[in-house]
Amino acid sequence: MSVRRRILAADGVPAVRRVLGGADDRATVALAARYLLEQLAEEAEGHTVEVRVPPFGAVQAIPGPRHTRGTPPNVVEMDAATWIALATGGLTWQEAVADLRVTASGQRATLAEHVPVRWERMDA
Repeated sequence: MSVRRRILAADGVPAVRRVLGGADDRATVALAARYLLEQLAEEAEGHTVEVRVPPFGAVQAIPGPRHTRGTPPNVVEMDAATWIALATGGLTWQEAVADLRVTASGQRATLAEHVPVRWERMDA
């Protein structure tokens, strides 16, 4: 059994707020992006879509068929700025796709129903 590392809300929420306030240092952006990815994985628990935000992280999320080997059939990839904007409600999925800010492959590769995430909670 592997232990899944979790970013505490007490660390993640302030990082997200700092990025939304204009912080762009790598450590803060990385913490915010990873925290928001963890929130997505928790809220949309599943293994159908792999969401990648290189170089900061990736999670499997969205209920449905489980992917177990090889390249995932449903992949969504974007940069950290796009992910943070999507996850916090500053950008809609439709806007991100229309502006070519995300790449999505596979018939289930959408986050439209899963963003924004609930990132401001402090109970984690």
